[in-house]
Amino acid sequence: MIPNVGVNRANGPDTATGLASGAELEAGPAGEAKLGAPARPSLLAVSDLHVGQAQNRPIVEALVPQNEGDWLIVAGDVGEFVADIEWALSTLSSRFAKVIWVPGNHELWTHSRETLDLRGVERYDYLVAMCRRLGVVTPEDPYPAWNPGPDADTGPIVIAPLFLLYDYTFRPDGAKTKAEGLAQAYASGIVCTDEMLLHPDPYPSIDAWCEARVDQTERRLAELPPGTRTVLVNHFPIVREPTRVLRYPVFAQWCGTERTADWPVRFRAAAVVYGHLHIPRTIWHDNIRHEEVSLGYPREWQRRDRPPRIPRQILPD
Repeated sequence: MIPNVGVNRANGPDTATGLASGAELEAGPAGEAKLGAPARPSLLAVSDLHVGQAQNRPIVEALVPQNEGDWLIVAGDVGEFVADIEWALSTLSSRFAKVIWVPGNHELWTHSRETLDLRGVERYDYLVAMCRRLGVVTPEDPYPAWNPGPDADTGPIVIAPLFLLYDYTFRPDGAKTKAEGLAQAYASGIVCTDEMLLHPDPYPSIDAWCEARVDQTERRLAELPPGTRTVLVNHFPIVREPTRVLRYPVFAQWCGTERTADWPVRFRAAAVVYGHLHIPRTIWHDNIRHEEVSLGYPREWQRRDRPPRIPRQILPD
């Protein structure tokens, strides 16, 4: 085991993710909520609300539907503590016609100040049960179908909330194995806090838990009727491309799995929604729109030249 000496326990973009020097945020018109759109329901999305940050809570309190019937995707990292997560999801589910949640890494942490002493799968199961009490859709529930309206040229689109984790296969240059990738991370001082706080119990490792989740989810998506269009929702990027702009590329190994690289094409994604990187933008990969919908930490959004634009509109595009 690599000793935890001189490690920068990276929580977010200031220390690990964030844009590489010279990279620019991108936001096409499809990536921002269209305030002037016709008064028909929209599918909106946000992630990385981090409501444990006092300056983020008023932003959550101010999130309201644009139109009657709006749905809201919450793509993980609501907070670290069950009480905060429940407050945020309860607030949002009382306003939006439907709220769809996927867990981020922060929800799965077992923090020393957490009153609920659950780890790994037990903690995730607790959060799923909590969401069901609130009427919030989770990755364990039937996938809801979004009706694009009578004027659309497509039928209902399945909104697929996913819980996949990561398996250290987004490795840094020169690393051929997980051990080599982690060695580079520890040597550089850029190590995700998950290594200390995210426990995979009863799985032997996070990558083993990831493998089980990917296997289960892949089977479920493959059972959708032929020709079904989807919106794939995951906290972590489903393809590696969004991580190419990370300030510290070594952090990418905590950002997804190579096993899902063909999923947007294979499962006919109209869009992919993710967070985690704290780099809100729209990119296109294989002619499919990928929306990073994060709020992030106050130290990040406060220094940008415009206030946070959340939630982002996913459908209609």
